Amino acid sequence: MSDTRLWAIVGATGTGKSDFALRLAEHLRAAGNPAEIVNADAMQLYRGMDIGTAKLPVAERRGIPHHMLDVRDVMEEAAVAWYQPLARAAIADIHARGGDAILVGGSGLYVSSVIFDFRFPPRDAAVRERLEADLEALGAPTMYARLREKDAVTAARVDPKNGRRVIRALEVLEQGAQNHGAALPDAPKAWHPLTRILGVHVDRTALVDRLDERVRRMWDQGMLEEVSRLRDAGLERGITASRAIGYAQALAQLNGSMTEDAAIAETQALTRRYARRQVSWFKRYPGLEWIAPDADPHEWV
Repeated sequence: MSDTRLWAIVGATGTGKSDFALRLAEHLRAAGNPAEIVNADAMQLYRGMDIGTAKLPVAERRGIPHHMLDVRDVMEEAAVAWYQPLARAAIADIHARGGDAILVGGSGLYVSSVIFDFRFPPRDAAVRERLEADLEALGAPTMYARLREKDAVTAARVDPKNGRRVIRALEVLEQGAQNHGAALPDAPKAWHPLTRILGVHVDRTALVDRLDERVRRMWDQGMLEEVSRLRDAGLERGITASRAIGYAQALAQLNGSMTEDAAIAETQALTRRYARRQVSWFKRYPGLEWIAPDADPHEWV
């Protein structure tokens, strides 16, 4: 159908995006629109990473089809260039069935890759291998300093502690590109003509309390047991999954290098920091409409 829409439900972690997306889908389906949901949370792509990612259990999805969940094993790398065509194909299939697609998640680069005309520079395996060896030998701070020296504008867009992103930026720059390509364009163009972006917002003070409680609840609900099972499945060999917030700390606790209190406290601090970065990323989206977690979908359809 030519009038099918793409909804993007974005915002910081812990704001209630999944719940609003469900209510929006239910409202659309009640009106005869067979809407379906597409995941845009990088860590929810992984099978078995449930408690630490607040992945909605199948029994709580209210019969609404969900896509791009549980599509990678924990030892496999999840890259946005891999994700983009698969997510767009899922959206195209939903539209072909006559329904609106609802993209929901807080991974800014993954969301942007889908809803905007977002293209990726080429890769060079030899360059990347050399840079990864440098990262292993010298550490992320030194490699970030190298990036900042080469291109301060690109460096300002990359998390200094994210070695993978730093290496990717350096790899692209060495190939002669103007920038690393893994950032929101200054004037992004919509990929789908009928796109609406809703950002779920919670006051900062209230959000901090929610996030801290959410992390404590993760441990209460069996985070260590989940990570222990995933370790047996190869989590520690996973380039992406093993570094996920909460999972890295739970691994450290299991390996005896961190106490439970320290693991929880570090996870809370990193989650709060991540939430700030998410808000900074999404607020630059053109046409973004901020909504409350309990917003009535009738107001937006």
